[in-house]
Amino acid sequence: MPSLKSLKLRIASVKSTQKITKAMKMVAAAKLRRAQEAAEAARPYAERMEAVIAGLAARVAASPTAPRLLAGTGADRVHCLIVATSDRGLCGAFNANIIRAARRRLEALEAEGRTVCLYLVGRKARTAFQRVHGGKILHVVDLGHVKTVGFADAAAIAADLVRRYEAGAFDVASLFYARFRSALVQEPVMQQLMPVALSGGAGPDGPAAEVTYEPGEEEILDALLPRNVAVQVFRALLENAASEQGARMTAMDNATRNAGDMINRLTLTYNRTRQAAITKELIEIISGAEAL
Repeated sequence: MPSLKSLKLRIASVKSTQKITKAMKMVAAAKLRRAQEAAEAARPYAERMEAVIAGLAARVAASPTAPRLLAGTGADRVHCLIVATSDRGLCGAFNANIIRAARRRLEALEAEGRTVCLYLVGRKARTAFQRVHGGKILHVVDLGHVKTVGFADAAAIAADLVRRYEAGAFDVASLFYARFRSALVQEPVMQQLMPVALSGGAGPDGPAAEVTYEPGEEEILDALLPRNVAVQVFRALLENAASEQGARMTAMDNATRNAGDMINRLTLTYNRTRQAAITKELIEIISGAEAL
């Protein structure tokens, strides 16, 4: 049985941990509100951008002069998986769910005979893939120094991806991130970024109307397609930011409750041990008195 001193030290240690987890929960809750508002504000723009691109793409895709971001490279051999995670831990299964989805896709592509490369955003993605798939890592983006993700950060990532795609580094690029549903639910998502996935040109409100574009569709797509990549990456980063804070708030709330339960159990054990020690001392005193 542990000594009273060791039990007392352990109770103090768990109480200190409980204070930390409670503070982290409060910080995550404060950050979650701002991150959720940013993610929800970006969704309509990103979805409308996809709808406009789809409408234009449906009319231009068959053209021999269609932009490469739309028409593709003409091959389906090399796939790039863009895995966006957080730079910090203590956020439950948020990072693990994204990484698991990316690994399943990687294994499925390799089973089909495809070549896979990894473009990692976030330290947790690098840590997860470095040991087993280190030779497949194409590039790693570390945003740990960025307090609040801005469009400029997403635009820099998108410009690098487009440059590599135009240079023939890969044929298809898919983005993995977590879509924020609530503080309890963050849904892993896979989205094809390059080439643009055609959806028939139907928007969120129904079939697209007949529209005449000036200048021509191809010129508009030349400008919009790279920006669309940046917008989709930006949305993924915002969704990840909200999902991370929601997952961290839930994880720290559970940790705080578990610490409270552990404190109660240790306190009960401490009291029982102390009572046993007192009883033993009393028995020894009584026995000694009777012996006299």
